[in-house]
Amino acid sequence: MTPPSDQESGGSLSPTMRRILDAAAEIKAEPNAAKLAFMARALVQATLPHSDPGDVPIWGRTNGRLSLTIKPDWQLDPKTNQPRSVGIPYGTIPRLLLFWITTEAVKTKSRRLELGTSLSAFMRELGLQPTGGRWGSIPRLREHMKRLFRAKISFEVHHETGGDKGQTWLDMQVAPKGELWWSHHQPDQASLWKSWIELGDSFFEAICAAPVPVDVRALRALKNSPMALDLYAWLNYRSFTLERQGREQFIPWRGLAQQLGSSYSDIKDFRKNVKSAIRKILTVMPGLHLEFANGGLILYPGKSAIPPKRGRPKLSPKAPLYAGLSTHNHSPFLRIITPPILYLLNNFRYVDKSC
Repeated sequence: MTPPSDQESGGSLSPTMRRILDAAAEIKAEPNAAKLAFMARALVQATLPHSDPGDVPIWGRTNGRLSLTIKPDWQLDPKTNQPRSVGIPYGTIPRLLLFWITTEAVKTKSRRLELGTSLSAFMRELGLQPTGGRWGSIPRLREHMKRLFRAKISFEVHHETGGDKGQTWLDMQVAPKGELWWSHHQPDQASLWKSWIELGDSFFEAICAAPVPVDVRALRALKNSPMALDLYAWLNYRSFTLERQGREQFIPWRGLAQQLGSSYSDIKDFRKNVKSAIRKILTVMPGLHLEFANGGLILYPGKSAIPPKRGRPKLSPKAPLYAGLSTHNHSPFLRIITPPILYLLNNFRYVDKSC
């Protein structure tokens, strides 16, 4: 499969395509020089919205027995003193924030994450360039930090065992505590006080439970597309699991559309955008093996971006988070938090094969 054609007028490469090709060349030349990043496995299996869902009290996706919902926080409007919704996080910036949050939580094993004294330094950690103005990166980051940090993310599973019906749920507040001291007008200026957030207990445990490792170089290359970021993390996870299982898997378009949380009304548009994103991912993930088929795609065993031994975080068996960890379980990390939810996420199967 060949890389996409993405050129500006006059035949020159677009900045996005140039960035992807530069990353591909670096990854090919130095495949073992990756800087590790992680994404929570649960949020690889069910993702945030790609576009703004609007002023809604709740947003969610359901696939089979699994539901993901996101509820926005509320605050008082300083001008009217009336309550208003903070909004649902969507697009690329919350995804970059989640990669950073998961990575820092895995590395530090701490709920309290230091954001630093400078806004521009933090933005560079995310791979963003500070720009002002109404549509600049600074106001967009500020808006989505507020949306993501204050949001409540929930997973719910309906299950049936031996004729008994039940449901299991996990409500997680992302960051119930925090302080931000940055100057948005002078992003390079260091504050006297450090900015920080403290992750909620359940959210911290969930994102540290068997996180998916990825290559930061690829994230930087794909950062302009929420679809590409979602697919890159998911394809890394599925390539690894299929390599262990030694078999391929057929993925129907409609099942994939439900999982990614996209809002395409026409499956043809979704398929077109997925194919475009996958062609770019293939450029920065040489170990990926797949082909497009009638009604979906076929994913084959392949190499993930990070070798399994290097990507597996070192866990302390004495830490409270890992209490009850059983090394005899086929997937021991799944027993860390609510077993039915993480078991279902880890063994996710598409229920709609009609397309």
